Amino acid sequence: MKKILLLSLLCVFAWQCAFAQGKQKVSVLYVGGSSEIETIGTVDFDSALVAKMAKSRMASFSKFLKSHFRTVKVIDAKEYTAAMSDDYDVTVFDGTPVPVRPRVMEYDDQGRVVKFEQAAYLPDDFDRPALCIASASEDLGRSVGSKCDWFCLCLEADAHHWVKDHPIFQGPFKVDIRPEMKPTPAGAFEYAKMYGYTLPAETEMWTVQTKSYTTDPSYRIGMVSRPDGFLDSPEAEIISSGTCAKSIDAVAIGRHGNFFHWGFSASPDYLTEAGKAALANAIVYISKFEGQHIIARKLNETIATRKNADGQKYLASREAWTEMNQMNQEFYNMIDSIRQSAQAKQKRGEELTQTDKLYVNGDFTRPEPVTYAEYMKQRFPSLYHVFGDDAEEYARFYEKNRNWFYPDEEGYNLDIDEDVRTLGIANNDKRLLDTCISMLEKNEEPELARRVLERYTLCRFETPAEWRNWYDTYQDKLFFTESGGWLWLVDTFDRSVPGNDYSVLKAGAEEVKKPALAQDTDEKNPVALSMTVNTLADGTRELVVRMKVHPGYHTYAQVAEEDPFLPTELEFELPEGCRLEGDLITPAFSPLGETNTTVYTGDGLFRQKISGTGKGEVKCTVSYQCCDNSICFPPAKQTLTVQLQ
Repeated sequence: MKKILLLSLLCVFAWQCAFAQGKQKVSVLYVGGSSEIETIGTVDFDSALVAKMAKSRMASFSKFLKSHFRTVKVIDAKEYTAAMSDDYDVTVFDGTPVPVRPRVMEYDDQGRVVKFEQAAYLPDDFDRPALCIASASEDLGRSVGSKCDWFCLCLEADAHHWVKDHPIFQGPFKVDIRPEMKPTPAGAFEYAKMYGYTLPAETEMWTVQTKSYTTDPSYRIGMVSRPDGFLDSPEAEIISSGTCAKSIDAVAIGRHGNFFHWGFSASPDYLTEAGKAALANAIVYISKFEGQHIIARKLNETIATRKNADGQKYLASREAWTEMNQMNQEFYNMIDSIRQSAQAKQKRGEELTQTDKLYVNGDFTRPEPVTYAEYMKQRFPSLYHVFGDDAEEYARFYEKNRNWFYPDEEGYNLDIDEDVRTLGIANNDKRLLDTCISMLEKNEEPELARRVLERYTLCRFETPAEWRNWYDTYQDKLFFTESGGWLWLVDTFDRSVPGNDYSVLKAGAEEVKKPALAQDTDEKNPVALSMTVNTLADGTRELVVRMKVHPGYHTYAQVAEEDPFLPTELEFELPEGCRLEGDLITPAFSPLGETNTTVYTGDGLFRQKISGTGKGEVKCTVSYQCCDNSICFPPAKQTLTVQLQ
């Protein structure tokens, strides 16, 4: 009897030891407060129910974390401060804290948004390991430049294309994945067609959570991040995709620096055993990235990458045009069917719903299919006037200019960097930097060389020797990131190394202020000009001339010898005691036709630094010629004035 009792006690002790060893020594701070119910975009929801479900979700995470980790603290997001993360190995964000910087939304006199900044919930230098659940990746990561952005709030329950040998699937907790072949998500086929690859009818998947918004419409929705440019910096990795409405490679699980994106939305109550184990392993995994902060900061989540050129190439094809017309016809076939059904109800004397009345009384005149020329003129207005309806020329344009593409002023579309095309070296080729530094050293077109260096790096050195020293020191660690701003950065977590400080761009953006226009543009007055003087952060001054060109019109930046147009020129007259300093910074320009002529369109700024302490009137004479695609106005001159105080 004593032996049986002793053996029983030994078994209990052994089980307790095994259980204790199973708990990881990683300390975890859970920041909760979000609900199991999806509240984003929801108008009618019960606030009491949301609060109840938030409490239930926190309890679920608390139980899960305490069963896997020895040290766990659970708090509501309203209590969180960034300093709390210093006391824990990993912070799990499942709620939105109080912002450290509020959202900024500014409007002009006409009610248009002129400045927008997302709220910031973490300091810019936050480098503690963090795991973000679903849309928390967007909320917490946006201000610090995380690539774990909001591609789509549409992630469902299954993972696919996971990296099977990744550490989060290897341990310390066993992940018993039981894959199945399931239909490839329908939305992925549209992206495959656009980017030129094929997909199988079925894809290998495993179930991460047992409940999702597709099975329960009120349940919280998961989030996938954009794959384009996700891997263009060394501190990022894609671990898995998942079933969603986007491309087959949308990021459901990934890491950027010290931020881990767990895109699946379910609380542990609704995770499969494999899902629970993978999540616990992900917490252990991200704990190893303390201090390994984000290097390539994605400050514009919709920034164009070179992959956009592939999409544009497809959209310029006759196949895309045919598909667009077919979709329009299918849409109006559906409208006709719904309207006929509503009209039949009306004839029978049945009461019509508001939706029925909309279709019975609405004007849904079926439009005629558009011609390919009309389609191209609407979608590619500037290129259409060069290539017309020659589909092959559009394809060649995107192919032959791939090395020179660069985001336009807004960052959403690609334009051609004429400076880089002139040099004949791709902007993602390291030789471009070496060549431009050599040009500075030899004083060969130094203005062009400096423009390129400051466009593609975060360095702002004064002398060629400083540029050369930086390049020679770090050239083996340089990498090019498109999603991080089309920049050459240094692969290091050492914040003192020059070349990785994004505040250079931020300061520049804050310095430039658009002068107000005396009048807006129209077809009879297609160009509006104004000038102001700005004082920069270092105390120097710059003159800012704003040129706004009416939509459909352009002025000229550079004019090829064979073209008869006049370029835009600015001539400054300064009061005594002042002088021009450095080169005139011009707005972005774009090509016109097959010659080397380039044009200004839209709303742009010319910037000229000045030095000295003189006071009085500054005059700027702007000479330009404005044209549209049919006619040109006569050459014009306007003189602008501003007072130096």
